[in-house]
Amino acid sequence: MSDRTPSGQFFDAAITLLQRVRDEEAEPVRAAGTLLADTVAGGGRLFAFGAGHSSLAAQDVVYRAGGLALMNLLTVPGVVGVDVMPATLGSALERVDGLASVVLETSPLRSGDALVIISLSGRNALPVEMAMKARSLGVRVIGVTSVAYASETTSRHVSGTYLKDHCDVVLDSKIAIGDAELTLDTIPAPFAPASTVVTAALLQAVMATAAATLAERGIEPPLLRSGNVDGGHEWNGRVFEEYRDRIFYQY
Repeated sequence: MSDRTPSGQFFDAAITLLQRVRDEEAEPVRAAGTLLADTVAGGGRLFAFGAGHSSLAAQDVVYRAGGLALMNLLTVPGVVGVDVMPATLGSALERVDGLASVVLETSPLRSGDALVIISLSGRNALPVEMAMKARSLGVRVIGVTSVAYASETTSRHVSGTYLKDHCDVVLDSKIAIGDAELTLDTIPAPFAPASTVVTAALLQAVMATAAATLAERGIEPPLLRSGNVDGGHEWNGRVFEEYRDRIFYQY
């Protein structure tokens, strides 16, 4: 029987969402994993970007034990996490036109690379412009977003479009508008967001697919090992050396 405490209700809601994305997004996950595998096999580099709390899922696949060593974090000053003061500045920067183009023009991204862009709403200027600009540079784009926002909110990009409209592959997180899973009569606002849980799981499913796809082709996936297991640092050192021209968090 389900635990009807608030914590139990949240776990139930998160599990339901995870089951939905597992069942309903299986083909996009396969396509995204294949896209990353194609990029690695073709000599390209991998990047991930998210603004605000969406950055948490992006960071989760960078320099990660068991993850692809070629996944790099694309950073935009002031919007990575909530590490600026005031924290609301990050939200404001997401709505600034032109910022994404400047960032990409000065970044290592080049034609043949792949970029994962995470934006729950997909409506702000920054992720939309980033996807548009990246594709114009010959970069393949995977978008992770809640498609529901496109039908119930107004785009904040001058084009009137959303992140989902400018991607090679779209992963729908199924998160409801507002990103809060629980309500109580005694609390005036919905609460308990699950987008980080679901988005992180979606991306790890994509990474697993990419690694397995490379192996199926006879290519050893460039995986990192935990530095907390014997031999982990030595393993990672060899990976860093082999792929030093495709890794941008290792100096």
